[in-house]
Amino acid sequence: MENQEQKHVRRVRYKGTHPRSYKEKYKEHNPEKYADTIQKVISKGSTPAGMHISIMVNEILDVLKIQSGEKGLDATLGYGGHSTAMLKQLEGKGHLYSLDIDPIESVKTEKRLRDAGFGEDILTIKHINFANIDEVAREVGKFDFLMADLGVSSMQIDNPERGFSYKVEGPLDLRLNPHQGISAAGRLRNIEEDELVGMLIENADEPYANEIAAAVINTIKRGKRIDTTTELRDIIESALSFIPQKDRKEAVKKSCQRTFQALRIDVNSEYEVLYEFLEKLPEVMNPGGRIAILTFHSGEDRLVKKSFKSFKKQGIYSEISDDVIRPSAEECARNGRARSTKMRWAIKG
Repeated sequence: MENQEQKHVRRVRYKGTHPRSYKEKYKEHNPEKYADTIQKVISKGSTPAGMHISIMVNEILDVLKIQSGEKGLDATLGYGGHSTAMLKQLEGKGHLYSLDIDPIESVKTEKRLRDAGFGEDILTIKHINFANIDEVAREVGKFDFLMADLGVSSMQIDNPERGFSYKVEGPLDLRLNPHQGISAAGRLRNIEEDELVGMLIENADEPYANEIAAAVINTIKRGKRIDTTTELRDIIESALSFIPQKDRKEAVKKSCQRTFQALRIDVNSEYEVLYEFLEKLPEVMNPGGRIAILTFHSGEDRLVKKSFKSFKKQGIYSEISDDVIRPSAEECARNGRARSTKMRWAIKG
């Protein structure tokens, strides 16, 4: 019957206990309304659903030494935590440009920042890949300070619909911009075994690359598609069944993390993008410009270290960090996702 009243569907109650689906965590998705719940989740060392806790904010500010009136760039906007901290340092003068290619999260972040009082007079958000920083600099001029956080945001990891995590069922996607390029599922459908082995080793130092690649290719040859995160996880688990029972659970967990990382790096061309960004970096900075970069795995850190050392040797950077700076033990206890973070910094000559 057309005019029949629609039955009211009651929202699932938030129990505050595990397990809970991503969508059921409605309090965590509303930090303004449920501040007490958010603090409770954070105090337990977890990241609330739909949020991201920015890493090493104080250490970044110490390096960047932002002065009121300067012009800066946040190359990776994400949830906007680093941008917020830098904007506060500007004290309403100067300008911050922030970049992000994620069409889903960047819109939410822009709304949060505008609602927080950061208007277009002080903040400009551009939906552009940070490999194209030269285009931004040509348009707006060079920068006095710049930071880049190369990690995937918690909002992306935790949302099953984005396919970044092996822990929950979702489409095997892994693209930072799901509207461009080919998904991880599509990539696996057309990959050769030796190419997959190379990807797992180069992008993630996976010790069981041969076994995992063989299992993936055998699955595809049998006519089965690997379209979801849990389907890939199950294949990895099966490939490592030879590992003794007492060690298997931890080995599967780590291999899943590395395999998903390797695929994510591949489908987003992360190494190529980072290399291009690093090559262009000196030309977009003013003399004395300060740079801080956060990395989250050895491949990224090697590229940043090599680039900084090379430009220092050429006299383009006057100073670089002698070694990586890591988050404090206290921060790692508060935010487990900070543990793998490394920061390097450089100053333009």
